[in-house]
Amino acid sequence: MNLAEKIRTVPNWPIKGVMFRDITTLLQEPEAFKETMARFYDRYKEMDVDKIVGIDARGFIFGAVLAYRLGVGFIPVRKKGKLPYKTIQAEYSLEYGTDVVEMHEDAINKGDRVVIIDDLIATGGTISAAVKLVEELGGDILECAFVVELPELNGREKIPGQNVFCLCEFEGE
Repeated sequence: MNLAEKIRTVPNWPIKGVMFRDITTLLQEPEAFKETMARFYDRYKEMDVDKIVGIDARGFIFGAVLAYRLGVGFIPVRKKGKLPYKTIQAEYSLEYGTDVVEMHEDAINKGDRVVIIDDLIATGGTISAAVKLVEELGGDILECAFVVELPELNGREKIPGQNVFCLCEFEGE
């Protein structure tokens, strides 16, 4: 199955000139969602993963299902102010300014083998912040996984030394 064909492109959203890759159409189609999760599961089932870290918010969808299938813990990385317990923070750059994500300070144990997952890697801001959080707590990042990559935005450059796995990619249109 070609997963890229299951992802809707919305021109000029949220701003003019952006081609938004909307994974909700993939999620709405049971066989496409099932295939997406099967590919992630097949990739990680033999890697001795301890934790799946999902990035707010669409990374929660894929990350929670993958953690369940693997029988491991799921850790949310949330936008600032959304987690109830003591947190650690990482700031990242946006096109106009910065933002902050957080993780509970007891979410990762030193030496935990971690896969970080999100729906899409574009400029690499949120994934670089998530990598910093996992590393700060002593986690060993096995891979950063995405449904979609936008390679022209060079997001991989923000996470040097990390293995990156993507199910599909879109070049600029």
